[in-house]
Amino acid sequence: MPADHDHDKIPLDRRHVLCGGGAVVFSAILTTLLSRATAARAASISGSVPEIDKLAVRIVTDSYQFAVAPSPKAQGIDIQHFGWGISSDKPPDRTLISEFGLSMHVETQQNTETRNILVDFGFTPEALVNNTDLVGIDPASLDALVLSHGHYDHFGGLVGFLRHYHGKLKPKLPLYIGGEECFCSREWTAPPVKGNFGALDRKALEEADLTVTYAEGPSLVADHGFTTGEIALTSFEKLLSPTAMKIGLDHGVGCYADQLPEDERTKTTVPDQFRHEIATAFNVKGRGLVVLTSCSHRGVCNAVKQAQTASGVQKVHAVIGGFHLAPYKQDYVRETIMTLKGLDIDYIIPLHCTGEAFYEMAKAEMPDKLLRSYTGTRFVFSS
Repeated sequence: MPADHDHDKIPLDRRHVLCGGGAVVFSAILTTLLSRATAARAASISGSVPEIDKLAVRIVTDSYQFAVAPSPKAQGIDIQHFGWGISSDKPPDRTLISEFGLSMHVETQQNTETRNILVDFGFTPEALVNNTDLVGIDPASLDALVLSHGHYDHFGGLVGFLRHYHGKLKPKLPLYIGGEECFCSREWTAPPVKGNFGALDRKALEEADLTVTYAEGPSLVADHGFTTGEIALTSFEKLLSPTAMKIGLDHGVGCYADQLPEDERTKTTVPDQFRHEIATAFNVKGRGLVVLTSCSHRGVCNAVKQAQTASGVQKVHAVIGGFHLAPYKQDYVRETIMTLKGLDIDYIIPLHCTGEAFYEMAKAEMPDKLLRSYTGTRFVFSS
């Protein structure tokens, strides 16, 4: 396993049991056969997307927590900030952990049916386990998991979370991913420090009894939501690639070259184009789409437009997530704000990698649309 996975080490790895070059090859072949046998394809959208009565989005992990923030209300949204994690019957013990990573919990209601989805998993299992417990998320209630893309600050907490709750999750719980590229090993090539950025542990997902579910195109999630599929580059937005993908397997870790786009299969390393990146969206009755962009490497405006195209719903009630604007210059950030404003979105909720420049400029340009969020904040959207 790469060094980045030290906190998620398996007590006994197959490579520690088998030895010699032939054993390594056998291990890789076995991993390939097992993984491809358990992979599934997501149910594509047929007709209109589901319309739900209620949607609650909890920011489980983000970069910042402000324990004494008041919980305001906006038209159509109940905003619930999380406090200290204290109670009247015990002294202070622990509170939420913030880190440069993102995880969101979604609870939906359609008539009498509810669904629970965990979208992304932050940088560390310590933060994810601590925070899900504090805010009262029952892992046994989860109906689906979604990974937006193969970056460590979005999947780093997953394996430790699965091991912590081993036997408590639903059997064959689906994990939706946008494609095989999610499994490629990555190197961080941008500032501030270059280095190994890890790889998603396919073997650990098998051991956790997950059903890895490929959602390359628009796909239903837990009957109540949908993923966008590949996000088309249709706007002015330009893709910056802070990581390089390693093509192929190394001792069973990595991605299968023959399942990648044809122009990548014969390469050794390629700049990450995030073709596998997906956004997750929900259609709230009488309100419109709520789009969870996660990181927006392919552009937040492109992600919103892809959700509109996939669903056939043009009205966007809210966009929530990282907008990946911190590396860009102010003119680019300003153009993004003006494009979002032109899309007539009711509420903009920036998280994670968006950057302070966006928040300050958007606050001046559209103060009634911009909502502040912290680790632990819960947004409740009702029809």
